[in-house]
Amino acid sequence: MTDPFASRFDAAFAHCPLVAILRGVRPEEAEPVAAELVAAGFTLIEVPLNSPDPFDSIARLVRRFGDAAMIGAGTVTDVGEVAELRRIGAPLVVSAHTSADVIGAARAAGLISIPGALTPSEAFAARKAGAHAVKLFPMEMIGAAGVRAMRAILPKDLRLIAVGGVGAAEFAGLRAAGCDGFGLGGALYKPGMAAEAVGKTARECVAAISLGACRE
Repeated sequence: MTDPFASRFDAAFAHCPLVAILRGVRPEEAEPVAAELVAAGFTLIEVPLNSPDPFDSIARLVRRFGDAAMIGAGTVTDVGEVAELRRIGAPLVVSAHTSADVIGAARAAGLISIPGALTPSEAFAARKAGAHAVKLFPMEMIGAAGVRAMRAILPKDLRLIAVGGVGAAEFAGLRAAGCDGFGLGGALYKPGMAAEAVGKTARECVAAISLGACRE
């Protein structure tokens, strides 16, 4: 099984363990917003597939920012979507659920798999299927206490990314509970936001990381 993007994902995550989630972004907005994110230090960007013309946005971002950041899709639900991501050169495959079929397709295509999990059973299943990291979603339901309980039994090297109602103010508490990274959706970007406004929030989040808010 080839895994050509694994070392790059490791480096990107170590540099900045934040995933920008651009749900609702339009293709004509995607590049200016991503330019602000990359300038702020983000190295992981996803466009959820329930956005307008998502593969168009993703392809544009891969062409312009593919060397500076790892680009991909969120809300990936079937293997056909994985195939399209491979075709356009987008390495990130992010889902809200745990699907062994999607994880397996991503791994077979040499892409990075980040499935969603709500329970320990789902997190273990994702790990067994080959996930590179697990997205704990929705974090509003899991909470820091839930993360702490799950972290006590999950493999120590399984990266946990908190997603859902997460912003810079939550970094410290969730990091202490056992999260390794954070997916930023509505706290970072909402449809129609000016790119400059996204950049301002992005810089604040990266500053929180740099100041140690989510690192030991």
